[in-house]
Amino acid sequence: MALKTPDPRKVRILFNQRVPMRDGVMLSADVYLPVGEPRQRPVILSRTPYLKADMVVVERAQEFVKRGYAYVAMDVRGRGDSDGGEFNPYFNEGRDGYDSIEWCASQEWSDGNVGTYGGSYLGAIQWLAALEQPPHLRAMVVLVPPSDPFVETPTGLPSPMHLCWLHLVSGRVTQPMEAVDWEQVYWHLPLLTMDEQAGRVNPRWRADFEHTQLDEYWRPLCYQRRFEELSVPTLHISGWYDDEQVGTPLNYIGMTTRAATPEARASQRLLMGPWGHASNASSKIGELDFGESAVIDLYGEVTRWFDRWLRSINVLTAPVRIFVMGANTWRDEQEWPLARTQWTPFYLHSHGRANSRFGDGTLSTTAPEADEPADSYTYNPGNPTPFITDPTSSQIGGPDDYTAIQRRDDVLVYETEPLEQDTEITGPIRVDLYASSSAPDTDFMAMLLDVWPNGFRQRLCDGMVRARFRDGMDRPSLIEPGKIYHYTIDAWNTSQVFQAGHRICVQITSSAFPKFDRNLNTGAPLGRTSEFVSAEQRIYHNAEYPSAVVLPVIPQ
Repeated sequence: MALKTPDPRKVRILFNQRVPMRDGVMLSADVYLPVGEPRQRPVILSRTPYLKADMVVVERAQEFVKRGYAYVAMDVRGRGDSDGGEFNPYFNEGRDGYDSIEWCASQEWSDGNVGTYGGSYLGAIQWLAALEQPPHLRAMVVLVPPSDPFVETPTGLPSPMHLCWLHLVSGRVTQPMEAVDWEQVYWHLPLLTMDEQAGRVNPRWRADFEHTQLDEYWRPLCYQRRFEELSVPTLHISGWYDDEQVGTPLNYIGMTTRAATPEARASQRLLMGPWGHASNASSKIGELDFGESAVIDLYGEVTRWFDRWLRSINVLTAPVRIFVMGANTWRDEQEWPLARTQWTPFYLHSHGRANSRFGDGTLSTTAPEADEPADSYTYNPGNPTPFITDPTSSQIGGPDDYTAIQRRDDVLVYETEPLEQDTEITGPIRVDLYASSSAPDTDFMAMLLDVWPNGFRQRLCDGMVRARFRDGMDRPSLIEPGKIYHYTIDAWNTSQVFQAGHRICVQITSSAFPKFDRNLNTGAPLGRTSEFVSAEQRIYHNAEYPSAVVLPVIPQ
């Protein structure tokens, strides 16, 4: 769809307004105002590393201006027209966000009420700014935000695909991601020097390898541990196939249970659609089309939120609105997770040969017998299990068909019998896994899938655990080869009706490349070596070690 050119008869743009930060650095903002209406009005602020001089930004500004708001688009420190030296993602955004919000509130065209808006990086930095307690911040609309360090990638290392993003925002202008052969780059070892393979030494990539566990270096970026300090009304938006999805439900739960005041806890809203990282962009992701209702009037939703908190126009809405895939319908709810959830363990079973979709792995609500044999497979870092994705980090994964992947013997597959009736699974997915390895460190991955009668194996959500971080990202310790450990895998969230005749499926493996880096199985310092060994993995599912996926079943 063609982007709309701004109409100078309706929108007045004040280009390159210089905004002073407390340390003297000047940031650049473009201010969008309605023509012929000099009155003061509430302000919506978006701060971006992706350049404010972009027609997508211009079109967004027009939408908010015609709804009666002033809109401010700002280049963050070190990017675009802003000063500040080399861009250092996240670390300056809290203080800069505070100063920017207060600048907006003090301008002659502002009535002092400021809301913030944006997705992905623009979403996470809203939280960092809010923690600085700017007095004039009245509300936030946060889309698809990254979480705290290591929540999405609990590996101690950045995802190989994160380098693609760092390349995009290198220097002062946006770099072409498509100019690099990323599929070839991701194979490079050691991971520390993968940036050279992509064509440039990246200081931020290298810096992260100095801090491969949660330590004081990362603390300033950990907003999800500090919801008790916040009281900002927030509209939380994401999609079930957003590759940073896990943060949005966590943030909603955090604010509704831990925000500073009862009023703040009650002033949150969650909106989850059938979308990827680009919210509301299309009804179709990959091979699946979720129907006409999948794309909504998102500007309308956002405007109603800002109207409520910046203009005191109260429009009653349910606190949670979700799109239920499979049924392909929207539904209002009162909380997340849903209060009526029946948390149901589906236990892993086999006769010791669950390898591939041709094996004997099954999944059921019946607890395992005492003597049920374990499953085993060999994890070879030189031939990792693929994670289906486009090569750039613009969208990592989707409702992809894992039929071919599940031909591999290093993938354990457990699935139910065909369901006799529609079964809704809506909420967080957790896997309790009992496993041993011949290695001192290794990984275990879990994925939930919907197996259609025609054979299509639809990925829903997934997660992983790195053995050395089984007790937390701040407490790494190697494992004893051959010893059985209990691992808890957060497989994120979904909302899916498994229709009658479909099967619920879980796959277990030890890699999902290149979404996560390959564990080299040696126990060596992370990211700095190239040597690897194969690991013999065993998954246990008996009365003593009842491996299971715990599913949020919603009664019909």
